[in-house]
Amino acid sequence: MKRSSIVFALVIVCLVLVMAVSVNGAAKKIVVGFSQIGAESAWRTADTESIISEAKKYPNIVLKFSDAQQKPENQIKAMRSFIAQKVDVIGFTPVVETGYEPVLREAKRAHIPVIIIDRMVDVKDNSLWVTHMGSDMVEEGRKVVRFMVEKGWKGNVAEMVGTVGSSAAIGRHQGFNEMLKDHPEFKVILSESGNFTRSEGKQCMEAFLKAQGKNINILFAHNDDMAIGAIQAIEEYGLKPGVDIKIISIDATHDGFQAMIEGKLNCVVECNPLLGPQFYEAVQNLMAGKKLPKETVTKEGVFPMEVAKDVMPTRKY
Repeated sequence: MKRSSIVFALVIVCLVLVMAVSVNGAAKKIVVGFSQIGAESAWRTADTESIISEAKKYPNIVLKFSDAQQKPENQIKAMRSFIAQKVDVIGFTPVVETGYEPVLREAKRAHIPVIIIDRMVDVKDNSLWVTHMGSDMVEEGRKVVRFMVEKGWKGNVAEMVGTVGSSAAIGRHQGFNEMLKDHPEFKVILSESGNFTRSEGKQCMEAFLKAQGKNINILFAHNDDMAIGAIQAIEEYGLKPGVDIKIISIDATHDGFQAMIEGKLNCVVECNPLLGPQFYEAVQNLMAGKKLPKETVTKEGVFPMEVAKDVMPTRKY
């Protein structure tokens, strides 16, 4: 064989190898469809940022992100779009617990695994989702009562509930009320939804004050944003938040810590929104054929106002 023919043959072989590597590299791309609830709170904004920014750390991840604007129907539509696009994995945080079984069955029929983060679904068939990661919402409600007891609080309690039908609101309400059964020093006199938003939290607190005024001793808000809205309403009413009305909320965001530093919020129970690293680790393990735990609970703390100033600089959200 002539030297030129040998060189030509080697060039062809190299080109084939390069093409094979390119094809294999393309095949290794993992397309992830993620449906987020919306942007109802600072917590949710941090959660979204974690999901989006963490994806950029993985060169083999292609993220298709959808914002449901707090409407389950938008979320279901987005998930059906992901199924039609034949993504490799679907991730989502459900707006409410119910209504997702049909679309989850569609994903299962399409052999697309589903990972749920933060809030949870209520379905008859738990094989419709692979794994769930997030907080123990019931335990968060229990932590609130434990803190109230530890501090010697007592009196009438107003409960500001999150989005009706969401696992966060259901779990926190359940844990809170379970614990209260053993503590007659507390009496819940008001319980209404502020929908996890600051504006509706303010409106809800205005209604509470109109109904019960100075009879309210304690406010339990299911998240920091509602608590901050309530603080504004309490101040406008002429009372001192954190003093005249003790306030405890869940999330532990920067705004929550700032309110504690100002003496207007007495305590925050942590609910960590930085779930991006856990989510993509699960995606990678899933695509590698590894078995995932059905449930992964995030470790979280409780922060009273006395530690807020020292802890604030260490917070990432």
